[in-house]
Order: sequence, then C-alpha cells, then structure tokens
Amino acid sequence: MNFNERVYALVRRIPRGKVLTYGRVAALLGVPRGARVVGWALHGAPADVPWHRVVNAKGCISTRCPEHPPQLQRALLVAEGVRFKADDSFEIADFPEVLWLLTPEELAALP
Repeated sequence: MNFNERVYALVRRIPRGKVLTYGRVAALLGVPRGARVVGWALHGAPADVPWHRVVNAKGCISTRCPEHPPQLQRALLVAEGVRFKADDSFEIADFPEVLWLLTPEELAALP
C-alpha cells in the first residue's frame, strides 16, 4: 500500500464529528514532519475519503483549493456537530474535544 492509500485508509477511520491534524496523520503513518504531503494526498482523495475531517495544527480549516473550498469543509464539519468560534470563522471552537484520540487498539490496527 503506497503512502496516499495509507492516508486514505486512516482518514476513513476518523469518526463523524472528530478531526485529526495533517501532522498527526503523518506522524501516525510514520512520516514525521509530513503534514504537507498528507495535504497533497487528500487533495486527490477518492470521493469516499472524508477529507474534511483533517484540519491544521491550530484547529483551523486551511484548505485553499477550488475542489475543497473552506466553506464546504466547514459545512461538512458543522453537519457532523463540530462547532466553530463564530458564524464566519474557520476555527474550531472546541478543538481539544473533537480531536480524535486513538485507543491503543485503533492505533495497533493502523495501516
């Protein structure tokens, strides 16, 4: 399984209403400092990959591409119950609470 496929497999496991950071995805896959590569992988993700559940290290939406506009990512997260600091904000209000903390079993099952 190549790196992009591993990113997709991990991101598919993020539960509804939870998020991971680009850097955490990279670290979990054994590529420290690979946040940018995770972003590029998600840019070309298949339709069944919930790319919207990955945010930057500050708990903010940081996408800038036309295929995945920040307003779409925000709307998808809001639909899953994620709250933002203000109506026009891209910063998650309760970031520590919605950050997915994998159990040891989930961690052991990673691709």
